[in-house]
Amino acid sequence: QVQLVESGGGLVQAGGSLRLSCAASGRTISGYAMGWLRQAPGKEREFVGAISGRSGNTYYADSVKGRFAISRDNAKNTVYLQMNSLTPEDTAVYYCAANSVVSLKSSDYVHWGQGTQVTVSS
Repeated sequence: QVQLVESGGGLVQAGGSLRLSCAASGRTISGYAMGWLRQAPGKEREFVGAISGRSGNTYYADSVKGRFAISRDNAKNTVYLQMNSLTPEDTAVYYCAANSVVSLKSSDYVHWGQGTQVTVSS
């Protein structure tokens, strides 16, 4: 099984940028679709974006399209979420997750990290 650990969260001002990392161990991520999902206080967990394991195709929620970018470094077995033009609405716990295929549904992902807090101040 693959273990996932997110890092890079923290406090950032509105309009700023932050890059989250998801380091995997146990298995290579190259064969997995890797998703980023988030959960804001009092809200349902929502899909943010994903990258396919083979072609590296990316998919994004409309709310973050054009602001966020997902990339992967297979040599480091790490997936990244670059977040730009952050707003307070982006405040949430961000999770990375792995699945055999790309999905826009959080419930489809099998392997999860512990999450990292992102707080965007006004």
